[in-house]
Amino acid sequence: MLPSSLEGQRRVVVTQSGDVMEQPFGPFDYDLLVIGGGSAGLAVAKEAARLQRRVLVINLATPSPKAAEWDAVRKLLHQASLLGKAIQDSRKYGWRFEETVSHDWCELAEAVRDQVRSRGLELRKELRDCGVIYLSARGEIVAPHTVEATDDNGRKTRHSAETLVIATGDRPRYLGVSGDRERCLTSDDLFSLPRSPGRTLVVGGSPEGLECAGFLSGLGSEVSVMLQPDLLAGFDQKMVQKIMNHMFVHDVSFVQHYSLAKVEQIEACSKDIVVGVPERSAGPVSPGRLRATMVSEEGHRKQEDFDTVLLAVGREPCTGDIGLESVGLKCSQDSGGIPVNDREQTSVDHIYAVGSVQHGRPSTTGLSTQAGALLARRLYGGDVTTCDYSSAPFVLFTPVEYAACGLSEERAKLTFGEASVEVYHSYYWPLEWTLPSRGKNSCYGKVICHVPDGERVVGLHVMGPNAGDIVQGFAAAMKCGLSKRQLDATVGINPVSAQVLTTLTLTQRVSEAMIVRGNC
Repeated sequence: MLPSSLEGQRRVVVTQSGDVMEQPFGPFDYDLLVIGGGSAGLAVAKEAARLQRRVLVINLATPSPKAAEWDAVRKLLHQASLLGKAIQDSRKYGWRFEETVSHDWCELAEAVRDQVRSRGLELRKELRDCGVIYLSARGEIVAPHTVEATDDNGRKTRHSAETLVIATGDRPRYLGVSGDRERCLTSDDLFSLPRSPGRTLVVGGSPEGLECAGFLSGLGSEVSVMLQPDLLAGFDQKMVQKIMNHMFVHDVSFVQHYSLAKVEQIEACSKDIVVGVPERSAGPVSPGRLRATMVSEEGHRKQEDFDTVLLAVGREPCTGDIGLESVGLKCSQDSGGIPVNDREQTSVDHIYAVGSVQHGRPSTTGLSTQAGALLARRLYGGDVTTCDYSSAPFVLFTPVEYAACGLSEERAKLTFGEASVEVYHSYYWPLEWTLPSRGKNSCYGKVICHVPDGERVVGLHVMGPNAGDIVQGFAAAMKCGLSKRQLDATVGINPVSAQVLTTLTLTQRVSEAMIVRGNC
């Protein structure tokens, strides 16, 4: 208990970073302490501060979440690739130009890094404006309500809070083969390269692997993708096959039934590359050469040489060095993530985990941001709304953009039974692609309906330009219980691509029957 003379009084707190904040006296320094700067963590911190709570964020970096950084980077790179294709298309639209068109990797990398840095500064200002204290330090739980912060100089301070939130995010996974950490890059490291990646082996069929392969190919690199272990596991497999077919037709090669065994350097770079330390070269930089040894399922070995080997075999939660054992909080042995209930609460009542550090839940920046804000409202705003992880929309910036909301076809049939699911689908040709005569059968949309429930739309998938923007609007309608009848009654905007979803009449059953009969 506080002495009566201190009740209702306030104290001035000066943080390591020089921020000054008044706080009321109480049993804890803060109401809420967030470890990590993930999207969910920053969202819960800002919302809690808006609800007049004392909030501290401890994170050993500028407040720019890795997931949000990558989201920005992947769209910018996708756009860079699309611009290259647009230059080729422009002649069909009457444009004439004499100069040779080329791409400068260093200029693109520098522009993207500037964008990421700028966003980090904006986030820091947002936190300061809403009253969140930010410490650039590594946080470790040392007691049930206490976190020790260690800054870059090794100085340690301790901070207590009534509630702790873990939002440490995730990091790239390595394979544990010879040379993977020393010779390979991940998507986090890609912009440390002072030269174009050149001939690239992308190891892994993860979303970021397919996205990297697509934009590198679009920027002129020769790219091979080793499907280790699977291509977009958990995604709608018919859509995955269409993505793979399109990439194959557009010069991305796929290495199947092989795994990476070793990466060795056979020719030195003309300039040392330090992973994570970007540097613009004053002149051409020889990339050196890497030799990748691959082993087939039958044990056959083969070797190929590349300029860059990029690992994209998934990510793992950052939970290993934040002191969870000091409070008896255990992680999943399978994923390393933290199990939580539907309120983001861990096995320790006053500790919560949000974002990609959780075990067994999907994670996107938008989903994590919403989950963080909802957590703060439940803790401090009297709200009871929990985050719906079952039907969050997402987008992949593969060469032809793919976005979806709701269930995959496989999951829908497993959930409701094949006889209760109807799939309406169609290929379409965006008007802007007709003049250059490209990609006539590349774009596709399908709507998955639960028949006994009035053909309620339970899954919606689009593969085509601006697919993410198209699906975003339909995602809101699906939250309201969109049915196929309502979708058909929606007026399509002509001649935009999204109208294809309002005119679907052909079912997949009929299409498959026609193929069997040889009618198409």
